[in-house]
Parts: sequence; structure tokens; C-alpha cells
Amino acid sequence: MKKLFKVLVLALVAFLVVACGAANNGNNDGNNNGNNDGTGSTGETYEIGVAIYQFNDNFMTLYRNELQKYFGELGAEDGNTYNVEIVDSANDQARQVEQLNNFIAQDKDLIIANMVSPAGADTFLQSAKDADIPVVLINREPESTSTLEIWPGKTTYVGVDARQSGRYQGEIIAELENSGDIDGDGKVQYIMIMGDTENVDAQQRTQYSIEQLEETIETELLGERLRGDWDQTKGQELAAAALAQYGDEIEVIFANNDAMGLGALQAINAAGRKVGEDIYVVSVDALEEVVNLVVEGEYTGTVLNDHYNQAHTAADVAVMLLKGEEVAPYYWHDYVRVTSPEDAELVRKDYRTETIEAYEARLAEIDDQKIDE
Repeated sequence: MKKLFKVLVLALVAFLVVACGAANNGNNDGNNNGNNDGTGSTGETYEIGVAIYQFNDNFMTLYRNELQKYFGELGAEDGNTYNVEIVDSANDQARQVEQLNNFIAQDKDLIIANMVSPAGADTFLQSAKDADIPVVLINREPESTSTLEIWPGKTTYVGVDARQSGRYQGEIIAELENSGDIDGDGKVQYIMIMGDTENVDAQQRTQYSIEQLEETIETELLGERLRGDWDQTKGQELAAAALAQYGDEIEVIFANNDAMGLGALQAINAAGRKVGEDIYVVSVDALEEVVNLVVEGEYTGTVLNDHYNQAHTAADVAVMLLKGEEVAPYYWHDYVRVTSPEDAELVRKDYRTETIEAYEARLAEIDDQKIDE
């Protein structure tokens, strides 16, 4: 009796399997052709971990939103599935280390990292190498080219050269009719609001903006460089304190990003001063609000930090790595000086690759120029 029962059960199971298979074939014909391009293949599924240094950052919000959107577009084109998990490191190095270690423990297929501290990249990259997980570093350049020598071909940096953004800031002021010298005493007195004194981009924007301006006119820093942590509220507070201390002596406010520049503008307006008449403010990112203010004459200038192209190139390079290809150490895009809305338009542009040797030679050339000067 038991044997007969087992036979009947097995027959029923077999019938159900065949019936379900037929039903599923019908459903697949109707629902999956759009994803599989009619080939019947579901493509590959990739798990990608993305650590962003801080969600509460206007530029990185634009960047991560574009990154996630573009991975979706790539999946629609190539039939693959890119599951992108994006986490907020909240500008906390210890928190980010834990997040990156979790990505490695989860055996992600690839990791994209916007480091809280670029100095911490070496340890993370060694762990990723040991786990055979390729890495794309974004937005914050490693402090040393040796970082990208830890796992050649399987790690890369996608970004822009912050020296260029600094020089563009200096040029914007230098090309004003008075070169920023409002009181006509032959020098530009300024304050500098830095994002993070330990961040390479902040250091380079700070250094090269002033070096570029000094090719035209003498400069004088009032007080010390101020740390605003890329934050609009801190930018406003620091600028307000400086304006209260130095008053009309301040002719130019340099800010490492638009958020802090907007904060400085709030302080300028509250102090009863007017941009373009008795003070200037210049920054980096070309956020839509700032571009509109530039066009309206209420903000001196900004520099486009092209999140659109950086995000697209980061994803394109990630796909190359997922396919098993080797990549260059550096993928560069350019900053753009913004004096009109057209300058800030987001259109796909070519990137430049650079080897470690070529980059080191370029840095040596910059150092030689400084010695000659």
C-alpha cells in the first residue's frame, strides 16, 4: 500500500512539474523578452558595492544618483543585471572601513569607493586584492601613485585633476577688470574656506587658485585658512566671523566647493555687502543654483566638477573590470570654467587615460616649473 502511495505521489509531482514548466514558458515569452533582447538569455548578475564618503554633500548626491541611474541604463542595453548597493559613510573613517570590509565579506563582484580619507585606501585595496575583488576609486584622488600599484590593472582612479579647478578659480579673479583688487592698493586680500585640510583635492584647489592669481597680482591671506568640511552652514559661519573681524579688508572669498561658497554668500548678504561691487566669491562644482547666481551677477564664478561624465566613466570602467579586462591606473575628465548656463551643460565627453609613469613625469614637470620660478 505504501509503495502504491509513493508511486501516485511521484506521478503527481511529475505532472505538476511539466505543467508549471509549460506555464512558465508562456509567461517568459510575454515578460522577459524586453530584458533578454529576444535571445532567451538572462545575462549576468553582478553585485556592486558603493561607499560614498558622505550623502550629505550636494555634489556627491548628484554623482551617486547619476551612477545608479546609469548602471540601470547599462543593464537595459547589455541584458546584464547590476545590483548596486550604495552606503553612506557619513564622513566617518571607521564606519567606512567597516562598510568596505562588509562588501569584501559579502564577496561583491566589484567595489566603488569614494574614500573618507584617501590615506586609508592602501589597506582596503590590499584586502580587496586578497579577495580578488576589483576596485574603482572615485572623486578623491589617492595621495600617492603607489596606491594604484598595489593591484595594477584591477584598480583604478576615475576623477578630475584638482589643480586644474584651482587654476580656473584663480583665472576667474585675475581676469576681472581690477583683478580682484577692489581698494586699488596693488594686492588682493582674501580668505580661504577649505573643505578638509587633509584632503588632496582641497589642498590642490587652495594652492593652485592662489598661485594662478599671483601670476597677475600680489595676494594676502587674511588670518588662517578656514576648514568648512564642504558644508554650507559651516561656510556661512566661517565667512560671517571673518567678515566681522576683517570687514571691508576682504576683497575675495575663495571656497573649495559651491556649498561653502553659498554659505559665504549668505554671510556677505547679511553683512550688507554686494558681490561684484565690493567683494567677490568663487568656488567649484557649478551647482545649478550657483550657475544661476553667476548669470544674474550675484556670484563671481564657479568651476564645473563634472559629476555626469565622472559617474558614467566610473560605471563604464567598472563594467570593463567585471568582464575581466585590465584597466588603466587613471581616467581623467576636465573641469570647466562656468560663466554661462551653456558652460555647465552635461554632455558625454571623452576621458583621458594615464599611466603611473606618465603621471609621475607630469608631476615632476610641475615641480621643475616651480623651481624655475
